[in-house]
Amino acid sequence: MTEADPNINEAPAPEPLLRLQDQDRARLAEALQELLAHGSLLGLESGQSALYNWCRQNFEWLRETAALAGLDVALLHEERMVQAIPRVSSMVLHLRQDATLIWLALWYAGDVRWRDEGETQAFLTVAELNALLKDQLLSDAIGQISRGRLREILRQAARFNLIRFQPAEPFEDSGIEVLPAIRRVVPFRELAEWTETANAFSRGEAVVSSTEEEVEA
Repeated sequence: MTEADPNINEAPAPEPLLRLQDQDRARLAEALQELLAHGSLLGLESGQSALYNWCRQNFEWLRETAALAGLDVALLHEERMVQAIPRVSSMVLHLRQDATLIWLALWYAGDVRWRDEGETQAFLTVAELNALLKDQLLSDAIGQISRGRLREILRQAARFNLIRFQPAEPFEDSGIEVLPAIRRVVPFRELAEWTETANAFSRGEAVVSSTEEEVEA
């Protein structure tokens, strides 16, 4: 056995990656954790308003640090949102077909209310979502989605800041508010693009069930 180098523990500590005050370091950590867990940060939420303002004022710190975690970030001030965009495929969220279908339906419901009806908010119930799926969209694409599975899909969408979900009894009365973030995650620029994807479901063709702007925690 060789004798240990007596100076091995006396090596100078490396310089800190970021020379930030403790308060700023804590804010940066909070912002990164929010983006990794939920894919976006919503400044319109009362609990995130201060964090959003910090991100806006210190966006370069956030951008450079997020890049180390494999993320690009976009600051969307009109929507008061910071959006995470994966740089690597391992951080892209892959969905099952039924979840992809539900997210497509939610995008459609929001687009109708925002673009066609001129509403600033997009509300519907689970019953209305089911009617949309059954009567107007992809009735033959997949079989009936159970309540339990639909609840799971909606909770996942809420986790990624695509909707607000208010469970109720009966379940069909549960409330859904589609949030603008869904337009960034389900990246259709217009209804024609959505229709093309919907038709692919109807024809039974493979549809890439992943998002370009979501991260999987």
